Amino acid sequence: MSLSMDLPAAGATSGSWMFSAACAGLDPELFFPIGTTGPAILQIEQAKQVCCGCGVIEECRRWALNTRQEAGVWGGLSEEERRAMRQRRIEIQRRDLRQLFD
Repeated sequence: MSLSMDLPAAGATSGSWMFSAACAGLDPELFFPIGTTGPAILQIEQAKQVCCGCGVIEECRRWALNTRQEAGVWGGLSEEERRAMRQRRIEIQRRDLRQLFD
């Protein structure tokens, strides 16, 4: 799969955070490892290192969570980490709703 980090994702504008991202212009393959075990673990860590020095990491993370990005490293989070965050959000919302009606 070949993706281009030179172009913004759908919905991005010329003033978008994506143009300021540390990953802009880098090989997108780094951020989309195949799998989550073996060599992919090192690749995920390498992608996260790029994210650590990024000035728009929070915007990227928020965008990935809000748009439900299933694949890749976004905002310094792996697929599994984002999935766990979404699950925690759902559990908190359910708990809060139960408390409202109890």
